[in-house]
Amino acid sequence: MHIVETRIPDVKIIQPKVFGDDRGFFLETFERKRYQELLHIDLEFVQDNHSRSSQGVLRGLHFQNQNPQGKLVRVVRGTVFDVAVDIRPESQTFGQWEGVILSEENKTQFWVPPGLAHGFVVLSDVADFEYKCTDYYNPLYESCLIWNDPEIGIEWPIDNPLLSDKDKKGKTLKELFP
Repeated sequence: MHIVETRIPDVKIIQPKVFGDDRGFFLETFERKRYQELLHIDLEFVQDNHSRSSQGVLRGLHFQNQNPQGKLVRVVRGTVFDVAVDIRPESQTFGQWEGVILSEENKTQFWVPPGLAHGFVVLSDVADFEYKCTDYYNPLYESCLIWNDPEIGIEWPIDNPLLSDKDKKGKTLKELFP
């Protein structure tokens, strides 16, 4: 397993070791001790999620105001551009973003720690997205940072994504954190 540091110190890109031959492949998607040691994650995962989305769908940028969720994310089918935005007001990287291509081919994982907004856009015909969460989903605390906030300047590889009504109503960083 290889860990790639990012400009947001707590956000990590994880390239797992893949064992493959003519029969297929094997990889370890999570092993608690190793992930705690290499990522310095001392959090318990309490929920696993799986979503399927079509090309052009953008989900996010989601976060919870209370009980923030850390997310260990990966793609098992297709390709997405995955993004984390630091929305922790006390952080030196507040308002900065990190993005990575996740695909069934590269098998890369992305660690998004609690307190960051998270989203992705589907680049392939369809994508199956799996993620482990460090806290439970709670609709009372969910919020959405608008995907195209000019202050943040995420370089999305798409101009007109398909958004849910909820995501269309996302707020800018300045509106959320005046």
